[in-house]
Amino acid sequence: MKTASLIPHDRALSSRRARFNPIRHLTPDALVRMLDAFHAGELRTASLAWEAIEQRDDVVKAVATKRKKAIGRFGWEIETFDDSEEAKRHRAALEFFYRQLTATHACDLNESGGFSLLVRQMMDAVGKRYAVHEIIWKPLHVTGSEDNPAMPRTLLTAELRFVPLWFMENRTGALRFLESDNATEGKPLDKDGWLISTGDGLMEATAIAYLFKHLPLRDWLVYCERNGMPGVRGVTDAAPGTPEWEAAKDAVRDFGAEFHALMSRGTEIEAIDLRGSGELPYPALVDRMDKAIATLWRGSSMGTVVDSGAGISLQGKETALIEREDAQHIAGTLHTQLDRTVLRYLFKTEQPRARIVIRHKESGLSAEELDTARDIVSTAIPRVIANLTRRILGKPEQPQDQ
Repeated sequence: MKTASLIPHDRALSSRRARFNPIRHLTPDALVRMLDAFHAGELRTASLAWEAIEQRDDVVKAVATKRKKAIGRFGWEIETFDDSEEAKRHRAALEFFYRQLTATHACDLNESGGFSLLVRQMMDAVGKRYAVHEIIWKPLHVTGSEDNPAMPRTLLTAELRFVPLWFMENRTGALRFLESDNATEGKPLDKDGWLISTGDGLMEATAIAYLFKHLPLRDWLVYCERNGMPGVRGVTDAAPGTPEWEAAKDAVRDFGAEFHALMSRGTEIEAIDLRGSGELPYPALVDRMDKAIATLWRGSSMGTVVDSGAGISLQGKETALIEREDAQHIAGTLHTQLDRTVLRYLFKTEQPRARIVIRHKESGLSAEELDTARDIVSTAIPRVIANLTRRILGKPEQPQDQ
């Protein structure tokens, strides 16, 4: 069981200094090469590009942050598989482990937290397909355990260091650690020394939407720059080169317009209108890509879509479903890769009798039950209001359906 980090400080420091901006001149061809390389196992360029997009695009930043932080708010608990004494000991050991663990960042020493930060870091896999933590185990001797045979002689907690995906390669189908930025072949990851989270990899589609958004957005900005300020045309009777001409030229220039001209009376200039007719195509395309990004991450666009028949917010239903699945997936990853290791080390068992559970805010009901409840409420409320109105007006109430 690994009790010291395998990532030297200078490795993280050199990575920070050597980082580049892969989206500065992003083109469709460059993006295709990044995505193809990612699927071939070369993760560095694509993961750096995805990180930059996630930090710099306003819509991606908003929806990705909401998705990552949602699960950390739900809280967690340890549930047992039965009422045996063994299950109770397993629960106590896991509760101690999760309450004492520390989550940090291999490249940002200022980032430190507990379980909520760990979950948020694991949720990075939703965008980038994988999220990797190095596990530094910390066995703790329990004083007085000799007097209580039911208590293990040691308890276990850990520091989990989030390792950016560009530290890894996946050429063999299994993530391997790159010891330098120039390395192409990585070192295999010890099963009990690393926590590997997986996700949908939404940043691949998000990066495509980002590119199709920022290309027209850039053209839109150029259009505004060229056509947003009217030109100024000055006309004078002075001859070119005379003091009067120069004074008129200075006046036109000082007016502040980007496009200006001075000419003698009788000279004509023809304006070429580059604005076109009708609505500009840029806003609609930018809005279309923003909605696509929001739908990818949150289940529907940023605006609430309402089902007129039942009055149900489709956005709310999709978001709740996504959050429920995220919570179950994170809990399953923790149980498989952390719970089992902790209990194997402390109790020498391959059959855990307890596991971590992340409680979703709607965990008490299934998705089908929630839909049924919403339908009943949306149908009953108008009837109650109608009967109350009839009672106030002294009219007979409508009969209830049996």
